[in-house]
Amino acid sequence: MTDPRRIAERFDAERPRLRAIATQLLGSAADADDVVQEAWLRLDRTDAASIENLAAWLTTVVSRISLDQLRAPRRKREHSWQVEPWRDEPVAAEADPADLVARGDQVSVALFVLLETLSPAERIALVLHDVFGQSFEEVATVLDRSPDAARQLASRARRRVRGAAEPDRPNRERSRRIVTAWLAAARDGDIAALLTLLDDGAQLRADYGTAMQHVDGARSIAEQAVLSGRLAAHSTPILIDGRPGVAAVMHGIVVSIMAFDIQDDRILGLDVLADPKRLATLGIGRILAGPDER
Repeated sequence: MTDPRRIAERFDAERPRLRAIATQLLGSAADADDVVQEAWLRLDRTDAASIENLAAWLTTVVSRISLDQLRAPRRKREHSWQVEPWRDEPVAAEADPADLVARGDQVSVALFVLLETLSPAERIALVLHDVFGQSFEEVATVLDRSPDAARQLASRARRRVRGAAEPDRPNRERSRRIVTAWLAAARDGDIAALLTLLDDGAQLRADYGTAMQHVDGARSIAEQAVLSGRLAAHSTPILIDGRPGVAAVMHGIVVSIMAFDIQDDRILGLDVLADPKRLATLGIGRILAGPDER
């Protein structure tokens, strides 16, 4: 297989599967696209005639690039912005990971939150084997370990995911009330009400794509919330990386999402994503529409 057009066709045929693997490993569609593009560049620099099994080679490359990203310190400081509808009932955490993924996009977000508790190697082993059916020999190649070690990593990860604490329903319900109160106060321009919700040392961090913004202190955040009251009037509660959040939708377009850090009935922090390019990769409109309207 040396014809460049044939190689490109084979890669395009594999692209959806590779993107699915990278998305499950990294929890970010944008990061997954970057990984798949890097895999193509590496293939383009490789003698394709020396590759016996292209699908397996690409799986290994994508998994290794994803592993490098998982190990990068910057991931500890970034949010993945995984969005799901805010339903009343939490997803049961004891289900098998493969079953969670098979049940749809929203449940995959819940799985991703659980995967965040695993080490990069455990995460790779669990997702590749339990979700995508890779053999432990193939997983071992990615992790540069023995098949027995890969099997042990997957087993340990499986136990940790199954044993993860189920989301606390009372806390989730209380958070919903706080988010609802926040939207009402911002919409009505009620700074006093906003101050009762915010911790004195609260911080707001916003990513607009072309600029970043940090706002410190309850008073400053409340004043900015009032200025954004029109957005609050067009916002709906969602979950972001399992955290309470809202999505602002104007004229059918998601213009921003905001995640809340809540502790003891007070908002400690808010993370805002208003970068149109990043928002476009998250598929939030499709998620909010629900399965019957997609």
